Amino acid sequence: MKVRVQNLRKEFGATVAVNDVSFSFDSGHIFGFVGPNGAGKTTTMRIIATLDDPTRGDVLINGISVLQQPEHARQMVGYVPDSLPAHGDITVHEYLDFFARAYGLRGQKRTQAIQAVVEFTGVTDILEKPLKALSKGMKQRVSLGRALVNDPDVLILDEPAAGLDPRARIELRELLLLLAQRGKAILISSHILTELTEICNGVVIIERGHLLETGTIEEVLKKNSAKRTLSIRVLDRRAELLRELMQTPRVEHPREVAGEIHFETDGDEAHDAEILGQLIARQFRVVEFRQTKADLEDIFMSVTKGGVQ
Repeated sequence: MKVRVQNLRKEFGATVAVNDVSFSFDSGHIFGFVGPNGAGKTTTMRIIATLDDPTRGDVLINGISVLQQPEHARQMVGYVPDSLPAHGDITVHEYLDFFARAYGLRGQKRTQAIQAVVEFTGVTDILEKPLKALSKGMKQRVSLGRALVNDPDVLILDEPAAGLDPRARIELRELLLLLAQRGKAILISSHILTELTEICNGVVIIERGHLLETGTIEEVLKKNSAKRTLSIRVLDRRAELLRELMQTPRVEHPREVAGEIHFETDGDEAHDAEILGQLIARQFRVVEFRQTKADLEDIFMSVTKGGVQ
């Protein structure tokens, strides 16, 4: 199973939401889809899920065009939107049963399909509860179950971890890894880049509707590792240190990460020593100064400019 996004463009009046975006992802892989707010992620995902038509371009799901054969393509895609189910008083079972029927499942086949997703997502104990009474984490499990009820080969998830507590995020991550092991082709958008690094084989980065990077995590990291990432830990005056680094030559994207200051530089170790000497001369109490291994968050900060449409 392979999903190919080909030269995708989507216009809303005079606004170009997605502009000539192409990438692909395969069975058994989880691709992270990242970009600033308004970058075009949701629009692209809705096109893949056959919910919107592109202005130009196409998406091929195992060779099936979402434009020419949308009903066929739709059977192969499960979509988890960024909005959770909100259907008043209907129960979890009624919700799953409705979508199983919508996919054409009948009789014993429908019963077995619902039972399979109920067991997989761990919602057995809440089947008779109304959706409006569920926590956000439980609603997300139900939404995932709905997307899996027809056993699709492709799973598209738009910000599934948003607003979840740490336990719910960990449990969701484990479910996605299991689905990848079962051969699903998964595309997931998230602002929690550290978690994407832990579960994703590949990444797609877009900004203002334009593709910036795509490939395996290793490929993207290697391509963007010409600049090194350095980390500084000081006892105090972090805000002042950030301002200092913003004025320092050959220092890019200074930012605070978990109590440390990270930044990129294309300088050598002699340049590193100059920076450290300058900070000590200005009486910053530096307790750690080291080079770090670039991760997805570093690459994202390096290749994007923070633009929002």
